[in-house]
Amino acid sequence: MNPFASGPATATKPAPRLAWALVGLLWLAFLINYVDRQIVFSIFPVLRRELGFSDTQLGLTGSLFIWVYSLAMPFTGRMADLWRRERMILGSLLLWSLATLGTGLSASPGGLLAWRAVMGLTEALYFPAALALIASFHPGTTRSRALAIHATAQFFGIVLGGWFGGWTADTVGWRSGFIMLAVAGVAYAAVLGAVFRRLPAPPADAQAAPAGALSFLRSRCYLALAFAFFTFCLMLWMLYAWLPNWIHERYGLSLAQSGFDGSFYLQAATVAGVLTGGFLGDWAARRAAAGRFYVAGTGLLLSTPFAWLALAAGPLAALKLGCAAFGLLSGLMIANLFASAYDVASERNYGLAAGALNLCGGLAGGASVFVAGLWKHSVGMSALMGWAALASAVGACLLLVAAALAFEGDRRRLAQDASTGLDRFPARGVRQHGRVLK
Repeated sequence: MNPFASGPATATKPAPRLAWALVGLLWLAFLINYVDRQIVFSIFPVLRRELGFSDTQLGLTGSLFIWVYSLAMPFTGRMADLWRRERMILGSLLLWSLATLGTGLSASPGGLLAWRAVMGLTEALYFPAALALIASFHPGTTRSRALAIHATAQFFGIVLGGWFGGWTADTVGWRSGFIMLAVAGVAYAAVLGAVFRRLPAPPADAQAAPAGALSFLRSRCYLALAFAFFTFCLMLWMLYAWLPNWIHERYGLSLAQSGFDGSFYLQAATVAGVLTGGFLGDWAARRAAAGRFYVAGTGLLLSTPFAWLALAAGPLAALKLGCAAFGLLSGLMIANLFASAYDVASERNYGLAAGALNLCGGLAGGASVFVAGLWKHSVGMSALMGWAALASAVGACLLLVAAALAFEGDRRRLAQDASTGLDRFPARGVRQHGRVLK
């Protein structure tokens, strides 16, 4: 039986098989997304040797991507609330695969950095559209789990990208690695396009007119969540971008082994934490209205000392332990980040709410990667991580306080806006999923 077949049961509520099949399809697309963006961090020594990159320019390979990606998020998030989300996902996959190809053909630091910026722009089309599509097909009882499972693709992608980048640099050549990834992305876009043509319309609630562009910014819980995510990404992206190179320089391992050790322990533990956090978030939300916020804030608070340990530890075994503990606990935050935001945002505004959160996290991540490259010798990586961890602890405490004091008020305000129509988009009609809504 075709899980994508439409019928009376899918007119207002998607069939469970359809909802979970959609998560699986987008999981693979998100995996390709992260492999493409991550591979460059494992070939820093090769880029320094062959193309003459400086440490500052190596930092910019992460920062330019993240800054462009993040600055585009409010716009692509709004597009996800106005346009057909499946087409945005397919267009993003094709365009970022072409940017991956361009990166592999670059002949200078300037050319490669320009393609990294293009990749940031093209990948920004995917994330808010994919999350909004998943959320529209999953009710609150499964939302944390669905978004958590989708999120695990990024961790598998980071591990695979970290290993694949080092392996290609050591064997077939780093340029061949980028070309192979571009071909894989185009091929999967063809498969995904064929499946999307059989996808029925989303549930009725997801087809309504979008909410006012800034309505979710009235939520104090959302603002606290955005600040906490900003501080979290200061830690996260310093590890994502610089840990393989840190291990290579400090312990003298090969590029392939450094790429693996710099990603596997962190990402494997994060997968476990995210899956656990998805179940805990749905469980907590059934017992307390702000349950997802409590799970996210607690996970962030407990993870902060282990982020510092990952870079301050002496023995390699202690570094691996710090990475694993940080990944496991921070996974609780990652699993419930967007599900928490959707608890205090209008369903008609999921794309923009996700895009604005990613803007906050991306600006922090880009700054973290760049500052680490600029000051890693003068200030030291462990000191930089110590300050980032302290900021994250403050952000976690603010998030927990906001959830305890402001969540009920935020929910009442959201319900009042919906009942009075104050969250409606002011225009007469907007185009959503191929038709004009009045």
